[in-house]
Formats: sequence, structure tokens, C-alpha cells
Amino acid sequence: MIIFPAIDLKEGKCVRLYQGEMSSSEIVGEDAVKTALSFKNSGAEYLHMVDLDGAVKGSLQNMDVVLQVVKEVKIPVELGGGIRDLQTIDTIIDKGISRVILGTEALSNPEMVKEAVKKYNKKIAIGIDAKNELVAVDGWLNVSKVKYIDFAKKIEDIGVQTIIYTDISRDGTLTGPNLEQLSRINSAVSCNIIASGGVKNIESIKELKEIGVYGAIVGKAIYSHNINLEEAISVGRE
Repeated sequence: MIIFPAIDLKEGKCVRLYQGEMSSSEIVGEDAVKTALSFKNSGAEYLHMVDLDGAVKGSLQNMDVVLQVVKEVKIPVELGGGIRDLQTIDTIIDKGISRVILGTEALSNPEMVKEAVKKYNKKIAIGIDAKNELVAVDGWLNVSKVKYIDFAKKIEDIGVQTIIYTDISRDGTLTGPNLEQLSRINSAVSCNIIASGGVKNIESIKELKEIGVYGAIVGKAIYSHNINLEEAISVGRE
């Protein structure tokens, strides 16, 4: 199981949110490159980055910071937040992003997702963010009537190979991941499932490994020192 340390960007700084509320943002690092390098030095083999401003505004807002991380840290980066068209996907993959995470657009414009998957295959992932099992969009500001399992099956049919699943109610809470929902989505589709939201300690990593997910995103637990990243990576690799 791969551990993805998380860097969420707001106005160029690394922040953490509580249950996806923008008003709850707390700065956890002034310098994204320094933060990313510390993760690399702890053994991280992949970074998870989200442009929070982009998720709300519908277009990337912190790309200069992201590209600095790509250039200086030199490990693969997956990026989400405000990526809504094929031209943007072309641009950021060309600039070195290893995996593009689509969220809102996957629900509202499945044809574009089909085109992206056809062109870039494994480099396209879908972020499914759910509230009470319903898919949330627009930076989590709006909740659809689509159930997360139904949505997962639709995007699997399109050819998507990686899904990042977040239970918004657990995000940034350090209360443990939603193992029940993660088990259900992992069983329902053949896609690689990356768990996001709620990881609180090394036991969370062991529990996620036990249910067989492909990866786990860890954010607040690292910044609050509830998890030692080196240990988490080691447990994931066992």
C-alpha cells in the first residue's frame, strides 16, 4: 500500500481543513517545497497535492507553487483542484504532473473524462468526495443526489483505473477512516482505491492495509505528529 503525504494549497501556503470547510483552514507550512522535501526525505515515493483555491474557483490558482515542487522535489505528484478541461490536463501533464485528479468535472462532463482517459490512461484519477454517501462537487460546496458506489461503477466503465475516495465527514478530523465505506467501494469496483480522510495514527494505516486498498493519503496526522511518516511508509510496504 502506497502512502501519499498530502499538501493542500491555499494562497500558496500548505493548509489543513476540517471536514472540507474552507473557513477552517489552518496553515501548517509556509513553504510547500520545504514540506515536500521533508516528505521525500522520510521515504515518500509519491505526493498528493490539491489546489483548494482552484477547487472553489474552477481553475488552477496555485500552479506556480505546484510546478516548483515538481521541479525541485523530483518525485511523482498527483494534483487535483480546479482541473475542468482537457487543455488544462494537457498543460499540466506536459509540465510534469504524474497523475491528474478530476472531481466535479467527472460528474458534470463524463465525455471529457472519457477523452482524457483515452489519451492519458493511468495518468487520470477520479476523486470521489462523499457526504452521507452522496457525491459532493465544487470544492465540496454542493452535494449531488448521486450515490458514491453508483458513481464509482460509472467511472470504472469509462476506463478509469484509480479512484481517490474521501468521506468528507472524516476529513481533517483524526477520527479514523471510514473503513465500511472504503471496503464497499473497494469490493464494488476493480479500480485502485486510494483512501482519504480521517487517518489518525499508525493503526489507521494497518486497518487500511488490511482491507486491501491501493493507497492512503495522510495529511493532518503527519502535521500534528500523530503519525511518523517513515513508520507509515514502512507499514504500507510490508
